[in-house]
Amino acid sequence: MHMTRTAASTALVVLALVVALTGCSTGQRVDLGEGAEGGVIAAIAGEPDQLDPHKTSAYFSFEVLENVFDTLVEPDENLQMRPALAESWEVSDDELTWTFRLRPGVTFHDGSPLTAEDVAFSYNRIIDEELTNVDKFSAVTSVEAPDPATVVIRVDRPVPNMLTNLGGFKGMAIVSRRNVESGEIATHPIGTGPFAFANQRSGDSITLVANPDYWDGAPDISGVRFRFISEPSTALSALQAGEIDWTDSVPPQRVQQLRNDESITLAVEPSNDYWYLALNEAREPWNDVRVRQAIAYAIDRDAIVQATSYGTAAKNQLAIPEGNPWYVPYDRYAEGGLDKARQLLDEAGVSPRNLDMLVTTDYPETVTAAQIVADNLAPLGITVNIRTVDFATWLDEQNKGNFDMLMMGWLGNIDPDDFYYAQHHTDGTSNAQKFSDPEVDRLLDAGRVETDRQARFDDYRRAATMIADQVSYIFLYNPSVIQAWNPALQGYQARRDGAVRFRDAHWAQDGDA
Repeated sequence: MHMTRTAASTALVVLALVVALTGCSTGQRVDLGEGAEGGVIAAIAGEPDQLDPHKTSAYFSFEVLENVFDTLVEPDENLQMRPALAESWEVSDDELTWTFRLRPGVTFHDGSPLTAEDVAFSYNRIIDEELTNVDKFSAVTSVEAPDPATVVIRVDRPVPNMLTNLGGFKGMAIVSRRNVESGEIATHPIGTGPFAFANQRSGDSITLVANPDYWDGAPDISGVRFRFISEPSTALSALQAGEIDWTDSVPPQRVQQLRNDESITLAVEPSNDYWYLALNEAREPWNDVRVRQAIAYAIDRDAIVQATSYGTAAKNQLAIPEGNPWYVPYDRYAEGGLDKARQLLDEAGVSPRNLDMLVTTDYPETVTAAQIVADNLAPLGITVNIRTVDFATWLDEQNKGNFDMLMMGWLGNIDPDDFYYAQHHTDGTSNAQKFSDPEVDRLLDAGRVETDRQARFDDYRRAATMIADQVSYIFLYNPSVIQAWNPALQGYQARRDGAVRFRDAHWAQDGDA
């Protein structure tokens, strides 16, 4: 999901650095209203742009929607795909027909039954309206519901990552047709998930209440109120004061100190997310690969990592982190620095004087990094004009191509296709930088159909190397998922894919450790 989504990353799970400090208080038992006494107050760093899972690409939206909607299959804690709304599936011998059997007795929050028609409607809506995740269905020729319990998906080529496409994150949620056609889904979503939407107070919070009829068992907590607290130090203070119960808005400079704070549980979980810079190739001189490479050589990743994450992130010149089975070593831009940058600009015969850099206050790391980028490029005679806007404006400017450079991240990746296709294929839905290379397109297309694991790895290794060589993105680092919560809140796990799931959380009882 762009941090925008976004938004899911195969994984050998790397052990979380978790300080699970015990606490025996009974928690706050907060009354959230809507009958939700004993709920959890969670602080997230921004307000969702909307709550239609098929249309949003904002991470803040998915933090909420992860708890409201389900997918056919979903990633477990090891990011392996497991049954969810579909209890089983089978694939034809030619790998062109996928048949899913739905779990019986599932209902939407309004009490209406889930049927295969809802699944077909959800997927065909994304396809027909070309919504945010339509690229996940690039091979799909039809989605049908031959009976209320069966969904049949036909494809025109083998799709090795079909399950990841369908369940990697909640952008592929199964929605209610009535909720969509009434127009209410963006403001009052109705799902089948563990929590039901109760209300939204603009600029303040969204409240969810437990779904007593959830197919995997009613949650132990009565609800979740997501409060919007943009300043990490404010969120942390609220947690330490007992005003909130959970937050992922933890100041990274405080992590070392917080490891010894017995008043909270801290999790620092290596993630498959990544942050990047992108240069607009539709504009001169950034359409010259030598100029883009010059910028890549001039960027000081160590300084950016230190300033944005206080060393909790891992610098990387590709998207996929070390420890992931799809990881490829790459360090072209580690040596050379400004001297190499000057040489490349001379070869290109250009001397850029100004660079318009688009960042957003909703992701403060972009603002922090922008100043370092400005310092890095100043010796080349380039003045970086940092344009700081709210996220809605950022998205609009990105989509219009109104930038020289921007910084953003991608969250929740699982399959290598998630890391590269939408962003770097000529026809990719998130290729705002307008990168286009026929060989990269060929490799990314091949990776989508190759069922041999080693051959598929080779396709993505070559594609990723070319993407970095040609500077479609300047990859910066893989951040850690950093979260903290009240020690009395148990059963919650920080996840490498960034998915925030409260379904298994419960308050410790007196005497629990």
